[in-house]
Order: sequence, then structure tokens, then C-alpha cells
Amino acid sequence: MATALALGLGAVVVGAAGAAVWRRPLAALYLFVVGLALHNLVMSLLWGAGVRGASLELVAAWKEILLAVAVARVAADAVRGRRLPFQPGPLDGLALTFAALVLLYAVLPQGPLGGRAGASAVLHALRHDLVPVVAYLLGRSLGVTAAQLRSLAWTLLGTAAALAGFGLVEEYTVSVEWWQRSGAVGYFRDQLGFHYRGPGGMPENFAFNTGHNQLFRRLISTFVSPLASGYLLVVSLLAAPLRRLALPLATLAFAGLLFTISRSALAGLVAGLAVLALARRRLWPLAAAVAVVGAGIGFDHAYTHLAPRTHFLPAEIAAQEANARRHPGAKNELLSGSEPSLTSHLANLRDGLRTVVHHPQGYGLGNAGATAERFDVRLRAGESNYTEIGVETGLLGMVVFVAWSLALLVALLRRARAAPPGPERDAAAGVAAAFAAVLVVCVQTDAYGIPWLGYCLWWLAGSLALAPVPETAPAPRRAVVRAEGT
Repeated sequence: MATALALGLGAVVVGAAGAAVWRRPLAALYLFVVGLALHNLVMSLLWGAGVRGASLELVAAWKEILLAVAVARVAADAVRGRRLPFQPGPLDGLALTFAALVLLYAVLPQGPLGGRAGASAVLHALRHDLVPVVAYLLGRSLGVTAAQLRSLAWTLLGTAAALAGFGLVEEYTVSVEWWQRSGAVGYFRDQLGFHYRGPGGMPENFAFNTGHNQLFRRLISTFVSPLASGYLLVVSLLAAPLRRLALPLATLAFAGLLFTISRSALAGLVAGLAVLALARRRLWPLAAAVAVVGAGIGFDHAYTHLAPRTHFLPAEIAAQEANARRHPGAKNELLSGSEPSLTSHLANLRDGLRTVVHHPQGYGLGNAGATAERFDVRLRAGESNYTEIGVETGLLGMVVFVAWSLALLVALLRRARAAPPGPERDAAAGVAAAFAAVLVVCVQTDAYGIPWLGYCLWWLAGSLALAPVPETAPAPRRAVVRAEGT
């Protein structure tokens, strides 16, 4: 009954959303900003209600469906108008070159390359690598008006504030026992194939372990992930409207960011603020960066007094004690250089770079990152986007991806510095800062593979990278129909 109801309701909702996107493709971006922030929680609740397997996969495909509808509308308009939706340039050539390399490595036989990924892993890796490229090209094709930029900035900040508010309430009111019984554990383990060993079977980063049997909750919110939540909050803060009315929402979002207890997110925010200062030619973002560093250091000392405690379940304690004996010198402190998470990131980055250098031809798609973990493929590189892409598409693929990313950042900075004061400059500067923050984060984690970032940030970057922003939307072109034989 639950499955039939979910499929029926999902069909109605996606059908209505698809119709709206066909009529106005930019509507997909608004739906992604809000919908992808809710996706993991909704899927977990559906799994707990009994919607599982292929049925849940079909419901979860709403984002790919809407992306395909937007692409189809842009393509249909291009065919009717007998013209490309935008004038391609070198930046677009880099994006298409990277996409071509991904497609090539998707069809190359993996035996000679040394890869072991099956068809399912390859398909999931293909989606992982290409969705941001498609979103970027949609942004280039559709563009945005000044009024739409203002609306998008408020949508981003409103989503971030709601995410932070919900996460803070959940953190203090929902127990690990509830999460163990919820659909989240089954959704991640049985639906997606991730076997986590955090409290209650949740992901390991569900809590921060300071040692001495002290675990403190991290804000996971509707993403059911502190990292994905933190990165959305960083992007939204950097792209926030510079208005007094935005201050309460930004304050709530920053409080939520602190409670994610994520060094990478805070480092990304500091880097983004430095780029924002460069884009705006103002000093206040640098002062804000110093304030963020101070707040991070202060929260490092205060969070054990502020964050709610949690605990491992009795069946999990023996495994945790054995893990502690394997790492006797580890210091579980947020800003400690020997904190296990940090040392793990550094080791994975070093090992991944070594693998790319010694195996420059690549192993093929599906042999790195979360995709390899999900499908039980030997992990050739993990955590860093750059080494994961290098392992899958070779050294050439990694170089092209880095070149495209840096060229896109430079294009955003140029747009911000060249634009007159107003929504265009504000948006280009904010998106440039957010994009720089994510590129920094990608050094130690798979931020590129987080759907919210892939669909939303790369779309926004494509919209603002090159084309000037009009004050109002241009009038739609009417198709000319010629009668045959007259």
C-alpha cells in the first residue's frame, strides 16, 4: 500500500514539476535548491515506510527526470530556432573535453586498464561525473535575469536557514535509538549499499568522538550528513544577499555551520571569503574570514559544553574499544593535527596522488570513491575529487578537470569585477567565492559528487561565467512555420 501510494503521489508531483520545468526550465534550479536539500531525509522516511528497491529508486530519480526535461526543452528550442542556445567558447570546450573523456572511459574495457568495476558501478560513476557538466551547460544555455538572481540568492539563504534551524532542533531532540529504528540506516545500508559503523549504524561522522567515551552530536539536518549540510551552508552564506534582512538568516545558517563540526567546511568558507574580497575589491570579507577563524577556534573549545552528547549502542562498544587500541596515539580534538579524520584525509590524498602518477592511464569509471565502496570494487582512490577523477579517467582527465574548474573560477571573477554595481556583480562575486570554497573542499572530500552541489552550484556557475545578465528576460522567439508546397 505504501509503495503504491508513494509511486502514485510521486508520479503526480514529478509530472507537475516536469510540466513547470518544460514551460520554464529555470524552475528546475529552484526545485533542486530546495528538493535536493530534503532528498535524503525523504528517501529515508520512505524506506522506513516500506518503499524499497526499484520502487524507491524510481522515486529517487525525480532529479534526473527534471534535469532531462530541462535539457530536452533547451534542445527543442535550439532545433526550432536553428541555432545553438549559446556561443561556445574555450571554457565550454574544456567542459566538453572532460565529458568526452568520461564517456570514453565508460566504454573502454577495464581489463587492460586494471579496473574491476561492473556495469552498475560504471553507470553510477558516469552520473557522478557528468551531472555537474550538464548542469553547467544548462546554466550557459538559459542564463538568468537580474530579478532572478535576487530571487535565487534569497532562495539559497532561506533554504540554508531552514536547514540549520531544523538541524539544530533535531540534534537536541532526536536520540540515536530513534535513528537506529528509522529508515535512514536501512536506506544507506540496504538501498545504497553503504555499511556504516557510527552510533546506531549511522554514518561514522554522525558524531564527533573526543575519546574517553565522549561522543557529541554533529548537525546532520535533512541531508543526514554533516558534510553535505555544511557545504550547502557555506555556499549559501557566500552567495547571500547583502541586505539587513538577510542578517538573521545568515546568523542562523552560520550557527548551523559551526554545529556541523566540519573543518573542511570552515576552511572552505575562509577561502571563499578571501576570493569574495578579491571579486568585490573590498576588505570586509577578509575581516569576516578572520572572524570565522576566531569563531571556529572558540567553538573548538566550547562545543563539548554546547553540543548534545550521544553514545554507541551496547553491541557497538566492543568494536569501538578495539579500534581505540589500534590507534593509541590519536587525539580526537577538532583542531589537532593528529586527529584521526585529518590524518586519514592526508593519507588518502597522498596515496591517491601516488596512484595517479604511477598509473596515469587510469582504471576506468567506478574504481574510486563512494561508487567503488558501494559496489564492493577495490578502492583505488578515495575522498579527494581530484585523485578520484585521476584514477578513473587517467592523468589527462584529472588535468582537464582541474583546468576547467580553474578556468570557470577565473571567468566568474572576471564577470564579478567587470559588472556594474547591482545584482549581477553581487551574484557573480558570491558564486565565484562559493565555487572557490568547493574547489578547496574537493581536495579532501567528494564535494563534486554531492548532488546539491553538482546540480545547483555548477548550474549557477554556468549562468554567470560569461554571458552578461539582462535586467529582464528576453521575449520568447516565435517559431516560424512554413507551409510545404506553397
